[in-house]
Amino acid sequence: MNKQKPKSIKAVVVGGAGFIGSHVADALIERGFEVHVIDNLSGGKRENVNAEAIFHKADIRDLSAIKPIIKGAQYVFHLAALPRVQYSIEHPAETQEVNVTGTQNILIAAKEGGVKRVIYSASSSAYGDQKEMPLREDMPANPKSPYGLQKYVGELYCKVWSAVYGLETVSLRYFNVYGPRLNPEGAYALVIGKFLKQRKEGKHLTITGDGTQTRDFTHVRDVVRANLMASESENVGKGEVINIGARKNFSVNDLAKIIGGPIVHEPPRIEPHDTLADNSLARKLLGWKPEVSLEEGIAELKKLYKVFSINYKPV
Repeated sequence: MNKQKPKSIKAVVVGGAGFIGSHVADALIERGFEVHVIDNLSGGKRENVNAEAIFHKADIRDLSAIKPIIKGAQYVFHLAALPRVQYSIEHPAETQEVNVTGTQNILIAAKEGGVKRVIYSASSSAYGDQKEMPLREDMPANPKSPYGLQKYVGELYCKVWSAVYGLETVSLRYFNVYGPRLNPEGAYALVIGKFLKQRKEGKHLTITGDGTQTRDFTHVRDVVRANLMASESENVGKGEVINIGARKNFSVNDLAKIIGGPIVHEPPRIEPHDTLADNSLARKLLGWKPEVSLEEGIAELKKLYKVFSINYKPV
């Protein structure tokens, strides 16, 4: 993906106003693609969209609206979702419409529009709790929330669309993505965003449960590279599912220590206790490996959030 691409090659980033999607769009524009962004701005921000991208405010639940936008694209990067676990528990019907029906609509539009490959943003939440670590793609899915189930069903749709209709697809299972533009109120890297926001405001860091739960935090720049590699790799395209994670996990307590500041605890919630990615398949099929350490990534975010000298407020 290092070669400059001619402007004639069209790529569509669905959810391109969001945290991860906007970074993918930026990277494609840097490589010379004609980039179209689809987003309904329910979670994304218009200011995240690169000025050189062609922006379409549209909802993926509306097939007639997205069909003409996707038509003629070489690649479709599908990053749109309602990604909040707790929200999916409270609103299973709405999240089903977006995360499952919306994904089906994108696949229909891609097939009918002559798209070469769809790169689907899947989720490590499909694993749920497993008896072994690290988490491997050949483990049975065990989602613990409607969101985890819905993202897993999206993988199955991609695989079926490849087998039945010949549309090239690949699913990337992300592990706790974080980095610039993360939404502290959002789902991806919620803990990191929440901690940085609390520290900037001089508040205690709020830990859910005892803080021993672990997560495999993966930097957004590494995730973007994985998307670009997945779009061009000759080793994928038949609905493969690939972990995109750092293969190094940290407890929430560890994360609080890295960010710094006093802490308080909240009651636990329904979520997998641990995640840790086996990323050997990504190395084999894509030639991908993580490059940004958590310490480096957090240091960068601390500069962006300007959270060095904080006067903490008493609780």
